[in-house]
Amino acid sequence: MNAIGKTAIGLVFALLLSPARAADINAGKSRAAACMGCHGSAGVSNSGLFPSLAGQSRTYLEAQLKHFRSGERVNATMNAMAKDLKDEEIQNLAAYYAGLPGKSAGGDAKLAAAGKEKAAMCMGCHGNELRGNGQFPKLAGQHPDYIARQLTDFKSGARKAGPMNPLAQSLSEDDIKALAEYAGSLH
Repeated sequence: MNAIGKTAIGLVFALLLSPARAADINAGKSRAAACMGCHGSAGVSNSGLFPSLAGQSRTYLEAQLKHFRSGERVNATMNAMAKDLKDEEIQNLAAYYAGLPGKSAGGDAKLAAAGKEKAAMCMGCHGNELRGNGQFPKLAGQHPDYIARQLTDFKSGARKAGPMNPLAQSLSEDDIKALAEYAGSLH
């Protein structure tokens, strides 16, 4: 191998072995002040209009903020909020929210019991107890109205996400309500 090849391989190894920049949770907390009106002061939304962010994975939060920033995911408010975020700010926000404890949003106990029976199909991606799994969001503790709206949007095609669209199309309105109540009852 010539000197150029050895140098290139050395650079690749140096980049791979160099430590990644750690996210700044305090900077994320400061930046999150603009998010609190919708997502709650501790990342737990009190409204079915907005998702709770507390306890979501960094991977999921970073991906969604980048999708909002690029316009790949459409929501007028979030597109405007994310459009000027730098990658570092996204990482900081994601680290801050990922470190916050989630809590149960409550839910109708009877419907939640019915939803628990149907939730096995969700756990393959969203993890046991629907606590999230890397790129797949934590559903546990989300407001039932928020989950129901997202499932309805996946079913209609208003929101697009690979396997969620055909899966949601197989759900009845009663299934959607029951799954939403079950997810909301968890934390």
